[in-house]
Amino acid sequence: MNENLFASFITPTMMGLPIVILIVLFPNMLFPSSNRLINNRLVSFQQWLIQLVLKQMMAMHNQKGRTWSLMLISLIMFIGSTNLLGLLPHSFTPTTQLSMNLGMAIPLWAGAVITGFRHKTKASLAHFLPQGTPIPLIPMLIIIETISLFIQPMALAVRLTANITAGHLLMHLIGGATLVLTSISPPTAMITFIILILLTILEFAVALIQAYVFTLLVSLYLHDNT
Repeated sequence: MNENLFASFITPTMMGLPIVILIVLFPNMLFPSSNRLINNRLVSFQQWLIQLVLKQMMAMHNQKGRTWSLMLISLIMFIGSTNLLGLLPHSFTPTTQLSMNLGMAIPLWAGAVITGFRHKTKASLAHFLPQGTPIPLIPMLIIIETISLFIQPMALAVRLTANITAGHLLMHLIGGATLVLTSISPPTAMITFIILILLTILEFAVALIQAYVFTLLVSLYLHDNT
């Protein structure tokens, strides 16, 4: 069991070629676009949910920030659907890879920061030095604020990676313990199986919550720079 603990986090290959691109593109099939005048219940529910999340997320933004609405709603849909598909047996979760999460976090963070320096130069520079700072502390505070600015995309990526990876590892360990205890102590195995079911339900919630938190933090970075 220990040998295969991290096997689910290895990038899958087919004929020696990585197929992670196909896995990343697969969630798009879950959100079909209907050309009918009257949509079915699934499409109507998806559209209602998207409008609800988008309305809540864009409420604090001005006109310039709302131009990012399509990007943000696409981001939360992609991360949420990818996390949920990763809970299926024998599946691969791209959001457990720090490189992929950094690939999402860094461009979005950089775009928000560049937007702030372009349109609100004075306000963006003012974040590096709070008003009323004593003169001897100015160099140290500028260094601290600069580090805190550049660590934001790393925090975004590490938070998503750690939460999804920890949940998958915990499910793997409890599932393996349940199989071992089945032949040793069936009552104890039943207890661990119930724990596994409750943990699986929790992981479904975590998958959606982490997608919302990731997108919300990007939205807050954008709000600070527009």
